[in-house]
Amino acid sequence: MSVISDVLALPNDSRKKTYIVAFVLCLICSIAVSTAAVMLKPVQDKNKQFDKQRNIVAIAGLAQNGVSVSEAFKQVEAKVVDLQTGDYVEGIDPKTFDARAAAVDPKQNVVLTKEQDIASIKRRAKYATVYLIKDQQGKLQKVILPISGYGLWSTLHGFLALQGDANTVVGLGFYEHAETPGLGGEVDNPNWKVQWVGKKIFDEQGNIALRVTKSPVADSDPRAVYEIDALSGATLTSNGVNNAVHFWLGADGFGPYLQKIRQGGGA
Repeated sequence: MSVISDVLALPNDSRKKTYIVAFVLCLICSIAVSTAAVMLKPVQDKNKQFDKQRNIVAIAGLAQNGVSVSEAFKQVEAKVVDLQTGDYVEGIDPKTFDARAAAVDPKQNVVLTKEQDIASIKRRAKYATVYLIKDQQGKLQKVILPISGYGLWSTLHGFLALQGDANTVVGLGFYEHAETPGLGGEVDNPNWKVQWVGKKIFDEQGNIALRVTKSPVADSDPRAVYEIDALSGATLTSNGVNNAVHFWLGADGFGPYLQKIRQGGGA
């Protein structure tokens, strides 16, 4: 108490008193912020998990009136995949595995070469979590893949849902990006996202034919099944989405895994 009294007794224009008061205020604020961060972390983690489930349910077409997100998500099975081999990984809990954190960990990531890095993400995690929807007989109906890639201003993070044939698009959606509203931000426009539904990924030779283009062919053209009309006035964002999809469907992404599904061994 004597120390406090001595400080309070100092003149208000004392430099020493100013420094002490400023230090004490900073200390109190830092303790308050740290305490709040610790106390709110479980709530934040729960909200992040719910948001992920909500996006997966929506993109997979599982959302129904009167059915909660948590209830709809019970139809989804999460598994961790080794992206190099396409095999499922045992011993890693898909509920807690964080691919974005792993992507910046030298022990858990793969640094991409310039030729590989068409999505401009620089590195990716060795593993990724995929989400499966099966029928009552255990046959794969849909698979949801996490994807990411750089647009005009930001890295877009989202999910791409495919039919069990690993070749037909069910839906595409991004849950995080900072693209320009009204331009690149139109990746969120339902009218643009619906274009993806039913599109095919691979041609008869097994090459990735799906693409976002400024000059799509007519609907009557057989190539139309592979093409998405680019966003108007947002060339770089459209290119970013195209590159992200190509990367994650290719050999350095989920390519080995999707090949195993098409061959009947990846479900």
